[in-house]
Amino acid sequence: MVEQAPFVVPRRRFVLASAGGIIALAAPSLLRAQEAETTRRNVSSFRTHDWRDHFDSLSKGIIVSDTTTKVLQHWTADGEMRIYPTSVPLTDELTKRGYTEVVEKRENPSWAPTPSMRERNPKWPALIPGGDPANPLGTRALYLSWQYYRIHGTQDTRKIGRKSSNGCIGLYNEHIEEVFDRTAVGTQVKLI
Repeated sequence: MVEQAPFVVPRRRFVLASAGGIIALAAPSLLRAQEAETTRRNVSSFRTHDWRDHFDSLSKGIIVSDTTTKVLQHWTADGEMRIYPTSVPLTDELTKRGYTEVVEKRENPSWAPTPSMRERNPKWPALIPGGDPANPLGTRALYLSWQYYRIHGTQDTRKIGRKSSNGCIGLYNEHIEEVFDRTAVGTQVKLI
């Protein structure tokens, strides 16, 4: 026999339903359907990857960033793995896919738009210093061997889980700080 979860009416829904002259408890099946539909839409669709499918050894560590499911997996050299939600490029044309590596790490990095960014938006400033709340690189950045590509934090948390970047992979500042501390220069990276 399958045990059913208890039925709970969220306070906001109960208050709104009661205020409209409808008794919320008179339509529990409708509320259950709405709750089930909401839950299904919010279930994460990311899939995890096994590092062995992409690399021969852990070496100094591995980062696999899946631009389709908007998730970054990070393995340390000792095999510990953690998963982080990300922002990804607005379009396929704005990013590279394939193998690269971390070549530099910067705390509170300054940001300068790339030539193609300046072409698309000439009003952008030439430079935003590190620590500035308007800096799109957030509090930490991992520089990749590909010019202009970074894995970095973001001040705008609305971007995480969306296609919102100009090519880079973005994480919440607290997540990039964790990845930054656990990542060595030379860490292998694959964007898929």
